[in-house]
Amino acid sequence: MIRLTDQYFWNFIFSAFFGALIVMATIILNSEARLAWNELTLVDYTLITLATWRLTRLFVYDTITKWFREQFWDVQKSGRGFVLEKPASGPRRTLADLLSCPWCVGVWMAGTVLFFYLLTAWSVFPIVMLAISAVASFLQILSNLVGHNAERAKKQCEML
Repeated sequence: MIRLTDQYFWNFIFSAFFGALIVMATIILNSEARLAWNELTLVDYTLITLATWRLTRLFVYDTITKWFREQFWDVQKSGRGFVLEKPASGPRRTLADLLSCPWCVGVWMAGTVLFFYLLTAWSVFPIVMLAISAVASFLQILSNLVGHNAERAKKQCEML
């Protein structure tokens, strides 16, 4: 049985809003773009992809944007302290769900990065900066993983 909630309504509203933004961006880029779609090179796609990945991590996981994500959560008293909980329903619930989903945020960020990359040369510097930051973040994650696995292997060898 299909369960209807007001969350479906808000999910639909935000999806329609995203669709409207895509249509408006397409209309604007049709007349104002500095680059045409067919002029994009592998380097352009790589920069756009890496910048999108970094912005997605920034908005979904990083501490520096936690204040923004928490605006859509409710503060509940828990014992002597407080905890954050997603609202039960409504537009804040949809935004809390959106900002905790890397796949969802990734679509929004991809649209944003691509739009500005195609629209203006002013976007190239921040996009290159985000792309370099993405590679640096990936290397840091990789080195942490290698270090963690090396430490675990060292402990296993000591137990033998």
